Amino acid sequence: MTEPLERLPDGTVKQVNPFTGTKVWTLPDRGARPMMRTLPTPLPLNPADHDRYCAFCWGRMLDTTPEIARLVRTADGWAEVRGLLAEELHTSVPEFRVIPNLFEILSYDYWHLSHGWHATAHSDARRTAYLSTPLGREQVSGLVRAKLLARGVPEAALAGRTFEDDMRDSIEFFASNHDVVIARRHYLDGATVDTQLSGSGTLSAEEHWQYVRFTIEAARQLYADNPFARYVSIFQNWLSSAGASFDHLHKQLVAIDELSVQTEREAARVREEPELYARWGEGYAAEQGLVVARAPSAVAFAGVGHRYPSIEIHSRNPSALPWELDDDQVRDFADLLHACHAATGVDVPTNEEWHHRPPSLDLRMPVRAVIKWRISTLAGFEGDTKIYVNTIDPWTVRDRVVVRLKELADEGALSPSVTVIG
Repeated sequence: MTEPLERLPDGTVKQVNPFTGTKVWTLPDRGARPMMRTLPTPLPLNPADHDRYCAFCWGRMLDTTPEIARLVRTADGWAEVRGLLAEELHTSVPEFRVIPNLFEILSYDYWHLSHGWHATAHSDARRTAYLSTPLGREQVSGLVRAKLLARGVPEAALAGRTFEDDMRDSIEFFASNHDVVIARRHYLDGATVDTQLSGSGTLSAEEHWQYVRFTIEAARQLYADNPFARYVSIFQNWLSSAGASFDHLHKQLVAIDELSVQTEREAARVREEPELYARWGEGYAAEQGLVVARAPSAVAFAGVGHRYPSIEIHSRNPSALPWELDDDQVRDFADLLHACHAATGVDVPTNEEWHHRPPSLDLRMPVRAVIKWRISTLAGFEGDTKIYVNTIDPWTVRDRVVVRLKELADEGALSPSVTVIG
């Protein structure tokens, strides 16, 4: 394998991602550029809009597709609630909700017509129950028509649709292969201006653990419901410049019927070198002084060979599927992910990309996530050469993150399981 990191005499750093082969150059004097976006002048929030700022806010739950599940706080801790009807959505406060994506990447028709897949018995039962109430039928009919309008169906054509047409087309809202996990807060509790957004790093470590655990369960359910799903992509886009439709904390899970290009590349490398991740992940990061933090069963380090400055979080369990991690392993993974988001800051646009072993492969591929700082724009040079110009080298990423992690640790903002390195 080509050496992943090479520093040239002029200070240029050439990187090759040890898992994918992506080539990246970091040029001198670019690392001092600020990470944060230019913030607009803060505007006061209207208290009348509390919990109704966007369609993902819990005060507007009828604006989204019918809820699959929610996590709530109770006197005894956290509880998962399923099977709520439209009239019951406001009987508890959801800290996190799972809903089908209104504009899914692969539709129900894709799976049904391409593979003969049908909705499961439990999704059919949920659909029957949800559509048994007037508010449920009204909500779903409105969503079906809104989606048809967005697809370009003329309003005149909608006028000729029957209620039965709407109910028939609602199946995709209950047999989902593209789910969204939504956090309760849009802004921080008690926020007074619109720059006080609530992101992954502003959650408590406990809340973030539940967020990750809930996401893992949603992924497990997608695999269980669709035998034709070969991979479930899990990701989080934070802020519009990183691809988010709303500046409201959420993750997405998308089932696809083939392995991702990146997974295929990594699997080929693992077949040649079974200890690929141990050697070129934590091992190489430690050799190069790139580790930023550890937990008992996970490690975080500055990534090498990514299109954007990145932080990687790897579980030390070498091959477990996400839902095969035990509670402590999920907690360690979630705590490091939370710490790295907190160190990054809520004003930095990010993509959080998860990777895991596909269930169909028997390879040593650990659960891992990459936080990418979307602080530059890819241009013609990258498209022409497939060599990516990254503005901050891994050592600078490591130094910036460690400085902030130490401050957060002193403030008591990190989980006790997180040990900052350096």
